[in-house]
This record gives sequence, structure tokens and C-alpha cells, in this order.
Amino acid sequence: MSSPALAQPAAHFTWTDYRSWPDDERWELIDGRAYAMSAAPSIKHQDVVGRLFSRMEQQLRGRPCRPFVAPTDVKFSESDVVQPDILVVCDPGKITPSHIEGAPDLIVEVLSPGTSAKDLRDKKALYERAGVREYLVVDPLEQYAIRFLLGADGYDKGVVFAADEALRLDLLGTVEIPLREVFEVPGPTAVEPTDFGPGL
Repeated sequence: MSSPALAQPAAHFTWTDYRSWPDDERWELIDGRAYAMSAAPSIKHQDVVGRLFSRMEQQLRGRPCRPFVAPTDVKFSESDVVQPDILVVCDPGKITPSHIEGAPDLIVEVLSPGTSAKDLRDKKALYERAGVREYLVVDPLEQYAIRFLLGADGYDKGVVFAADEALRLDLLGTVEIPLREVFEVPGPTAVEPTDFGPGL
């Protein structure tokens, strides 16, 4: 089968279809609908993904949880297959030679202008439904992150972390990552005291 045509909005695709599409094309399935991955992400997007992944990998070393970076297939069901920017799996039984089978413990999506609506709406709903315990959305342009934790009633309202704060990922055993380093924001500079002379 050739790759799906976006002109077929009513078509319902499956994992079997997905696996037959050309390797040089990147697609995702949400509720059986095929979404073409956007063109190559910006350098800034990839820099943020790389810095965040490397810090997570360092802090998770020696722990049972294992991080992965895109492109890694995550199969939630026969109709739902995605390639998150970063994901962490703590159950080794979900790791197969070709893909992740079932919900990761953490998923990170770094926003791009062409995918931000899908990441914040469609993917968030999918991850909530599939049981992803922690969902992190990172905006490399506005330089903030939002962390959603899964509870009995779905995801909470989210906690916003600014560029000068440490991102906390509590479900992974208190992982803390300074967002200043991820976004490469300059730290505060020391201000030299001014000498106004005697009597002032």
C-alpha cells in the first residue's frame, strides 16, 4: 500500500497500514486518521529536544526508566500510533525491537508552529485516554514548559515552568532540569557596586 493521501479524511488506517508505508515518510495515526509529520523541524526545536533528552538521560542513568528520542514509534492501539519528540518507559515489557507497545510513563512534545494545535489538543486527548502518566509540552520560542499529571479524572490543569525555573518530573523519581540550560538563557549577571564617594 502506498502512503495515505490527506485528501481521504474519511479513511481509517491501522497499524498494519502504517507499517507498510515508505520509510522515508513520517506519519502518525490518531483515531485511525493519518497525519503527515511536518517538514524537518527547525534547528532551535532540535536543539531544545537534544538538550532536554541528554539531561533526562543523565538523571535517569541507573534507574529502571529508559528515555527514547524521535523517531520512535509508540503504538497505543491498532488505530493510534505516534512519534513523540521524547518519551520515557519504565516497564521494560513495553519495549519491543521495533516500537513501544502501550503507554509510556512520560511523553514530551516540543512545539512547532505547524503542530502546536495538534500537540495541545489531539495528542493531549490521546495521551490522556491512553494512560500516559505525565505529559510535558515545551515551547522553544516563548521559552516555557507545561506539565500535565494524570489523575482519576484525567489530566490536571497543568503547571507552567518558566525559563528561569527548574522543571520537576516527579513521577520519574524527582528529576529536575534547569530550563535555563535547555533554552540556553543567560544567567543573571553580577552588578558591580557603584562608589559614590565619601558621605553618600
